[in-house]
Amino acid sequence: MKLSKAGKMPCRSWSLQAIETCPGSIGSNGELVDACAGCYATTANYRFPNVKAVRAHNKTDWKRSEWVSDMVQELDNDRYFRWFDSGDVYDVRLARKILEVMTLTPWCSHWLPTRMHKFAKFRRVFIAMETLPNVVVRYSSDSVSGGIVKGRHTSTIIPTPNDARSGMTVCEAYQREGKCGTCRACWNKDTKVIAYPAHGVKMNRLITVKRLAA
Repeated sequence: MKLSKAGKMPCRSWSLQAIETCPGSIGSNGELVDACAGCYATTANYRFPNVKAVRAHNKTDWKRSEWVSDMVQELDNDRYFRWFDSGDVYDVRLARKILEVMTLTPWCSHWLPTRMHKFAKFRRVFIAMETLPNVVVRYSSDSVSGGIVKGRHTSTIIPTPNDARSGMTVCEAYQREGKCGTCRACWNKDTKVIAYPAHGVKMNRLITVKRLAA
């Protein structure tokens, strides 16, 4: 199993290559939605061949018949886990396998951010995931200005912390050099909407261009 450990995160993750495994990143106009046009997972270390190699491996590896049991064994000592610090659940068969892993690892809290909620066949699997007490599936908004999508648990991007609206929980990683620290809001079922202040040169440039064009 090839898992990742992003510097910000307090746990490991399983990931795929960004954009190419993200059908939900394409808008009705055929272009990348705003949130994906500024995707951090297409910059910096994510461009390195060794990083891409892990994600390419995972895109094939999950199809093995032993993958579920291997993942369950791998997570034996994990108490928190994030699915997809890059990429998305591009295949419903993968979504069903992830549901199996979640079901068989009740000791581990799982967080799965996704844009695949746009497709009905995926929503059925996500609803089943959310019935598990150890799972939060967060439907990601395409907005970079705080727009919210429908869902039990969601997330959105805001230009600055001051742009947060009532009912949003602002990610405070920006106050800790981009690290989660002891915060586990993304895994918490009581946290309905997470608002991530824009970070990274690419995202901030996109927001600046949109503001100038408004």
